[in-house]
Parts: sequence; structure tokens; C-alpha cells
Amino acid sequence: MVRPYVVTDGRAHPSRNTFDLVTLVFAPGDRPLTGLSPEKRRLVELCSPGSLSVAEVAVHLALPVSVTKVLLADLVDSGHILTRTPIPAAELPAAQLLQEVLDGLRARL
Repeated sequence: MVRPYVVTDGRAHPSRNTFDLVTLVFAPGDRPLTGLSPEKRRLVELCSPGSLSVAEVAVHLALPVSVTKVLLADLVDSGHILTRTPIPAAELPAAQLLQEVLDGLRARL
């Protein structure tokens, strides 16, 4: 069992604070893995087949989310990982518009 501060080289905060739990991360695969710590290497290999959320990565690595965010920030800075915000949910139409459509349909029937 390795202490979290050892994994993050003693840092408690990521170099960038842009990661939500649902931020999607993926590894483009064009960067060599030499020189990466075992945790960073596992993270890159985990994200190589496709996108995972920050929360999913933390669970797969069995690390706290805060530690995972520090590792992700380092890998984004080095170009090993790319991030993308999740696709936002479609905005629901206003209730008034739905009511007008319903009234129009009832008038035709």
C-alpha cells in the first residue's frame, strides 16, 4: 500500500483545476510511456482503448479522486492524456411549448 502523497510526489492539488467527475479522458497513444510512474502508465493504458470519466479512472486505479486528478493533470501537461467535457444533455423544451403542441394535436383529433 503506497501513500497517496507518494503517488503524487507530495502534491495535493493538480496543476490545472478543470476536471469534474464526469470529464472524459482518453489517451491518443502516440506518446512513449517511458519515464512514467507505474500509476501514470496504468492510467494511460486504461484510457487507450476509449474514453473514461475521471470517476471511472479513479475506481479502476483504486485511488482517491483527488490523487487521480493530480495524475491526470500531469499527463495532460505531458501530452499523454487528452480531456473532453461530456456532451451536455439536450435542453428540454418549455412546458408552455409542450402544452401548445398537445392542444394542437387534440384540436386535430
